[in-house]
Amino acid sequence: MKIAIGSDEAAYEMKEMLLEHLRERGVDVTDFGTYNAQPVIYPEIAFTVAERVVAGEYRRAILLCGTGIGMAISANKVPGIRAAQCHDTYSAERASRSNDAQIITIGARVVGPELAKSIVDTFLAAEFDGGRSEPKVRRIEKYETDLQAKNDAEDLAKSHLPR
Repeated sequence: MKIAIGSDEAAYEMKEMLLEHLRERGVDVTDFGTYNAQPVIYPEIAFTVAERVVAGEYRRAILLCGTGIGMAISANKVPGIRAAQCHDTYSAERASRSNDAQIITIGARVVGPELAKSIVDTFLAAEFDGGRSEPKVRRIEKYETDLQAKNDAEDLAKSHLPR
C-alpha cells in the first residue's frame, strides 16, 4: 500500500517516528513535510496530501499537527476527501470500516508515540465494510458532487455577466 504522510512543526518529531515505524514494516510511504521544526502554514501540506490522495497517487494518508484538528479541517476542504481525527484505535478502525476515510489525523500534543503507532497500524489494516454505512458514505459523496455542480454553474453564470 502506498501512503502519504505530512505534519506541521508541532508534530514533526512524531512524523519522523511514524516514518521510521512504517518503513520498518515495509510500508511505501512518502513524506510531504514539514522537514524540520520551523513554523509552516500547515493547510498547504494538508491540501497537497489530500489532492494527491484524490488523484489516486496514494491510497491512504496520515496528517499530524498539535491537535489533529487543523489538519482534519484542512484536508476535508478538498473535494472527495474524508479525513477523520483519531485519538484511539477504535476511532481509527471505524474511520475506515464505517466511513471509508482515506486520511486520518493525529494530534502530537494529545496522543503519545506508542498509541500513535497503534492508531496508524489499525487504520492501515482496516478496510471499508460497506453494509449499513454504504448509503451514508454515498450520500456524502452525492452532496459533495451536487454542491460542486451548483458552484460550477454559478461560476459559469458569473463569467457571462457584463463587466
